[in-house]
Amino acid sequence: MGELKRLTDISLAENEDESSPGRESAEMTPVDHSPSLSGETTRNVSFDRVAKAQHEQSPLLSPAGSGHEEEEAMINDRTVLEEDERYDAYHETKSLWYMILLTVSIGGLQLAWSVELSNGTPYLLSLGLSKSLMALVWIAGPLTGALVQPYVGMLSDRCRSPWGKRKPFMVGGGLATIISLLALSWAREIVGGFLGLFGANPESQGVKTSIIVFAVLWVYCLDFAINTVQAAIRAFILDCAPSHQQESANSMASRAVGVGNIIGYVAGYLDLPKYVWFFGNTQFKVLCVIASLALGSTISLSISTIKERDPRLEPPISIGKAGIISFFKQVFSSIKRLPPQTRKVCEVEFMAWIGFFPQLFYSSSYIGDIYVQPYLLENPNMTPAEIDRLYEKATRVGTFALLIYAITSLSTNVLLPFVIAPTYDSQGQPKSSTVSPKSNTTLTSKFLNKLIIPWLTLRRAWLISHLIFAGCMFSTLVVRSIGGATALIGIIGISWAMTLWAPFAIISAEVSKRDALRRSRQSVDGPQDDEDQAGVILGIHNMSVAAPQILATIGSSIVFKFLQKPRGVPGDRSFSVVLAAGGLSTLVAAYLTSRIKDEVELADEVVEEGRSRDARPLVRSRSFGEMEY
Repeated sequence: MGELKRLTDISLAENEDESSPGRESAEMTPVDHSPSLSGETTRNVSFDRVAKAQHEQSPLLSPAGSGHEEEEAMINDRTVLEEDERYDAYHETKSLWYMILLTVSIGGLQLAWSVELSNGTPYLLSLGLSKSLMALVWIAGPLTGALVQPYVGMLSDRCRSPWGKRKPFMVGGGLATIISLLALSWAREIVGGFLGLFGANPESQGVKTSIIVFAVLWVYCLDFAINTVQAAIRAFILDCAPSHQQESANSMASRAVGVGNIIGYVAGYLDLPKYVWFFGNTQFKVLCVIASLALGSTISLSISTIKERDPRLEPPISIGKAGIISFFKQVFSSIKRLPPQTRKVCEVEFMAWIGFFPQLFYSSSYIGDIYVQPYLLENPNMTPAEIDRLYEKATRVGTFALLIYAITSLSTNVLLPFVIAPTYDSQGQPKSSTVSPKSNTTLTSKFLNKLIIPWLTLRRAWLISHLIFAGCMFSTLVVRSIGGATALIGIIGISWAMTLWAPFAIISAEVSKRDALRRSRQSVDGPQDDEDQAGVILGIHNMSVAAPQILATIGSSIVFKFLQKPRGVPGDRSFSVVLAAGGLSTLVAAYLTSRIKDEVELADEVVEEGRSRDARPLVRSRSFGEMEY
């Protein structure tokens, strides 16, 4: 049908030429007979114009030229884009609701993770685990993150399921996370009930040790599952968002994470068994049930409303030898050929997460430790039951501080994009190219342009956030009041917001543009040499996040070994020392951030293409966040 329509159009054009001898031959468009994935062999467009339409030449800000030049360019771009149905489907500007549906699943995942972060440490301590051993238990997260996410990324890149590349891993990882949460929260009942069948005393030391071992095993399973679904969701967001909207997509993802944090911390602060007793008789059980429901529903919403590219239309990726050694060889090979910006971001993340990991896991315990000190000094001879009630109240107080932290983080994600200089160019996007540039003169656009702080790029905001984090961590050594400590943790929410946004935006922009260029080359020249795709690159980025957590865990364990005091004994300052030590590495991360460029450069042809337009003045794109409302 496509070939018949093309021949008809050519015939009509020839008739018009015969009836209009004065028509200039220059209006004829060159024909490119390159094959495409759709099976059509004729495309009425040159490859150079496709490349120009698909790839933005400037990050950070949009060039402003004369109205006549921009209108002519938009008409040309529209002609190009109408010839390529695949481009229209996956590269046109997406709406606000599309971005919400695309990223809502990571909010559900964050709710599950917030339960582990805020209540996991107190829960394990209540089972009888010591602080030094608890620190080694939390090494499960970075270990599985360093190994699971790159492996899941490789598997999903090679997946050719009709569902898509990422959806099978989102579903499988989500189910595993739900099972792990429920098994962990009911560890006492499961182990005690099973051993009780053989006449074991639930209060015996053997049963208590068995419960601890069972819980620790499910902590590892939980971290394995969370890393699987997180790897799939992050790659899903990158694949389904257009290259010119990667910053917007990751900003929306960070907002979803903020909402998930707030819901999780509000739930953790409330006395949930009093209100939803049918979910469980303890706080941790109810939280795990709520997190499971949220994760299952948000993943279902995302996969049912967002359509992935059909991976069966892509050329197959060569599969090397199976096995652990082969896996590590592929990972190291991929690390060597990382894109330049991505490599620098990974270096920053390595140093930053040495500080972030203790803060995430021990903030609520730091607040709770401050809360219990006066009571322990006043009554040093509390019964075990009284100590349990005191620390349960301290956990809720610490969770309230994390709630303030989550609100600050979400507010930063919502408000900061209005003042940061927009990072990725909107030139060449299909839908916006059909809109007159006069839309930039609306009152809303003028107001938004006035909010921009020209020197405050995304990279600089990220650098400042590292300095804020380091200052707050050093302050934990001297702040010993609930109000002051809560304020410190709340301010750190600014740094956490940037950590959720900046690195993913920078990496996603570079990888998305690279993938678009690769697809364009394949549609013209056929399959190219294998190149690392989003799943592998994001997995390697997660290795740079996970590996330093192992160092932080070992360091924390050493500090706790020498400074911790038994539970219920006053005078413990070990949490403050661990948090302050993390601030030192964040200062190094700030220096490394200063070395990152404010531009994403790809192949020479893309850079050359944009040089003539880069010299023009820079303005904000026509809509905030490159999204249509």
